[in-house]
Amino acid sequence: MSNSSSLTQFLLLAFADRRELQLLHFWLFLVISLAALLANGLILSAVACDHHLHTPMGFFLLNLSLTDLGSICTTVPKAMHSSLQNNTTISYTGCAAQLFLFTFFMSAEFSLLTIMCYDRYVAICKPLHYGTLLGNRACAHMAAAAWATAFLYSLLHTANTSSLPLCQGNALGQFFCEIPHILKLSCSHSGYLREIGLLMISGCLVFCCFIFIVFSYVQIFRAVLRIPSQQGRHKAFSTCLPHLAVVSLFISTGVFSNVKPPSISSPSLDLALSVLYSVVPPSLNPFIYSLRNQELKDALRKMISGCFSGACLLVCSIQNGTP
Repeated sequence: MSNSSSLTQFLLLAFADRRELQLLHFWLFLVISLAALLANGLILSAVACDHHLHTPMGFFLLNLSLTDLGSICTTVPKAMHSSLQNNTTISYTGCAAQLFLFTFFMSAEFSLLTIMCYDRYVAICKPLHYGTLLGNRACAHMAAAAWATAFLYSLLHTANTSSLPLCQGNALGQFFCEIPHILKLSCSHSGYLREIGLLMISGCLVFCCFIFIVFSYVQIFRAVLRIPSQQGRHKAFSTCLPHLAVVSLFISTGVFSNVKPPSISSPSLDLALSVLYSVVPPSLNPFIYSLRNQELKDALRKMISGCFSGACLLVCSIQNGTP
């Protein structure tokens, strides 16, 4: 029996026991993380450098890419290290930091997705008021509110979870530190109920945001269907479908991972689902947005061709001996 004052490390859930599978997981995570870093980095660069993307949606897309980069960098490097070194331990301080950062980036991402839904609603249902409702100052205030709310939310949960006495061992049934799995190690009934109460309040807020998203998209689709031209409807749908796909991926994976029936729960299934909602959405989000956003694709194509041309000129100048 141990408590949080004497606990110095946790044991994370290993992906596999065989060395070959551990190395396979390492290379798989390496490819996923590099793809996510490259894709989100390209979106950040494109939005920052191309003035055609200096719009409210481009601004929120830049913030969304930051949350995707943060969430990938919070969980994947430790999982790669564990698979490569065959060492699943994580320090108590490292676990608290990982819990804080993962909660922070996930809550910030959901807040930003809700704001981006409001952006699409105003753009399609109230286009004449778009400049007033979503000016530069309004966008900055909404983004700052999303980040600040996520910071306070994650700080509150991390402080409360870290204060719980733990007496059920130190083995976490997860490949990264997460609140529900730490709660299973708690031996404080009052602290456990306090954290459950915070999670229920959080669930109510998430449900309210979900209802707002559903209501907004009902209004959006009604407005789009009233557009007389087929080209206009196609353009309106093209601006909404990437956001709707990202929201659906984010919510469906998270909800299924946390509310699945206990009868189908198993360590391997829980591990696969945790990867599904913590790693897959941040990796796929930039690809989903770039597929249907013509301005973003043009900006990326222009930036990549410019970099390629610059590299060719540099090589030619080196070969010719000119500085």
